[in-house]
Amino acid sequence: MDLSTSLLLIALLIAASAFFSVAEIAVAASRRLRLRQLADEGDPRAERVLRVQEQPGPYFTVVQIGQNAIAILGGIVGEGALSPAFHVLLSLWLPRPTAETAAFLCSFLVVTSLFILFADLFPKRLGMTAPERFAVAVVRPMRTLAVLLAPFAWVYAKAADGLFALFGLPTQRDDRITSEDIIAMTEAGALAGVLAAREQQVIANVFELDSRTVASAMSPRDRVAYFLRDDSDAIVRARIAAEPFSTYPVCEGDIDHVVGYVDAKDLFQRVLNGQPISLADDSLVRKVLIVPDRLTLAEVLEQFRLVGEDFAVIVNEYSLVVGVVTLNDVMSTVMGDLISPLDEEQIVRRDEHSWLIDGVTPIQDVVHALGIDELPHEGEYETLAGFLMVMLRRVPRRTDSVLWSGYKFEVMDVDSYRIDQVLVSRAVAPAAA
Repeated sequence: MDLSTSLLLIALLIAASAFFSVAEIAVAASRRLRLRQLADEGDPRAERVLRVQEQPGPYFTVVQIGQNAIAILGGIVGEGALSPAFHVLLSLWLPRPTAETAAFLCSFLVVTSLFILFADLFPKRLGMTAPERFAVAVVRPMRTLAVLLAPFAWVYAKAADGLFALFGLPTQRDDRITSEDIIAMTEAGALAGVLAAREQQVIANVFELDSRTVASAMSPRDRVAYFLRDDSDAIVRARIAAEPFSTYPVCEGDIDHVVGYVDAKDLFQRVLNGQPISLADDSLVRKVLIVPDRLTLAEVLEQFRLVGEDFAVIVNEYSLVVGVVTLNDVMSTVMGDLISPLDEEQIVRRDEHSWLIDGVTPIQDVVHALGIDELPHEGEYETLAGFLMVMLRRVPRRTDSVLWSGYKFEVMDVDSYRIDQVLVSRAVAPAAA
């Protein structure tokens, strides 16, 4: 076989090996969601690729048979074709035995380099750029090869299955999509500019509804405006003017004995019609939804849907009222700063390295604002004040501070054991950290 014929054969072997490399990486890297879209659009090849991903053993057996056979054949052809040429060239400067050895090494290096570059690295990188497109393109010829090599593939596949069984390894990949997968995809989309950063944060907040308890979004007990059942018309009007809200709990004696709630629209309608306001009127007071404080926000949304309400009173295990929550509170948690809160901001950035934060701010919001990876004793508190109490193991006093994750949390104001304001500052400069 002359040199030109050998080089042509090597080129064909490299092309065949490149085909198997593309076939391998394209099927492995193809996204099932994208393949399902192609299949739904009427591409039968995408359906075949999906079936291959469900049972990949025979497919990859054919790939490995092809790649290894070509690699061995390429080494034989390359050594026979290039070694004589290198031997003639190197004999001009080296002794005959040394020239033979050097010619073999040069031939091996050239053939191996060509296969690594053009049969492995280049086609695999190419296949990674658009795996679904290449996967549907190669699936048909790969099926033909699978039929031709079926006996060999069966033997090797059974041997591989035996090894998997011996070591107790799974033979099918897990294609279940988790919330972490979706969040990771949206983060990648935000980095690529496909999603706006705020849109990505909204999606992440939606998945947090299953982990955040209702206490992280509620209005706490000391900020709840409520009426007593025997409040006079004048008291009701004065409280509405002083604390305008859309909904007010109605209690019997104190806040821990809630009998219902009243909608501000009903009160305004009576005022406009010149009618007196009497909370003893059962037609004015509606039945209230009571939920425990350990429910997640997702469970509260489900409760709202079931009863057709958008307001609930939250109680603890001792049946004491700890706060109230509305549908708007939950949606504000999801939407974040895409909507303008009616109340004063709970997290105010003073400068590049410090924040002034309300003590009742949900701890998840503090973590997001500061970019902290994790906090100690997670699950034992819902707010920044709770975090400080757990860390100090007592009720914090003014000037008390806690250091964590490069931040200093200093209590600035305490009102009747309630932490009003916390100054958070970086304990060390970012460059030094």
